[in-house]
Amino acid sequence: VFESGAILICLAETAGRMLPTDRRPRFEVLACLMFKMWGVGPMLVQLIHFKRFAPGLIPFAIARYEKETLRLYGVLNQRLQDRDYVAGDYSIADIALYPWVAIHEFQGLSLDSYPHLAAWVARLAARPAVQRGMAVPS
Repeated sequence: VFESGAILICLAETAGRMLPTDRRPRFEVLACLMFKMWGVGPMLVQLIHFKRFAPGLIPFAIARYEKETLRLYGVLNQRLQDRDYVAGDYSIADIALYPWVAIHEFQGLSLDSYPHLAAWVARLAARPAVQRGMAVPS
C-alpha cells in the first residue's frame, strides 16, 4: 500500500479504530481525509516551497498559495465551530490534517483569525500519541 491517505485507511480498517463503519460518519471522515489529500496538502506544500525554498522571490506565487491556505484554514475553522474534531470523533482525518496546520508559523501564518482551528490544534497537541508522533525525526 502506498500514498498516505490509503495507508491511513488501511491502518484504521486493520485496527478497527479511527474510521467509523457506519456509512454517514465514515463518509464524513473520508471526505475530510480527501480534503487534506487534494486541498490542504498540495496547497500548503506549495506555500512552503515558494515562501521558504524557491530560488528567488515570486510574489504572485506566494500571494496565490497564501490566499488559498487561508481559505482552507477558514473551511476547517468553520467545520470546527460546533465539534472537537473535523469529522465528529477523533479520526484519521485529524491525524492527516494536524501536521500541516500545526506548522502554521513555519508557513509564516497565524491562527489568530481562526479560533476554532487554533483550539483544535491545541487539543490535538495535548494528546500523548500526537506528541510522540510529532517527535519522530524527519
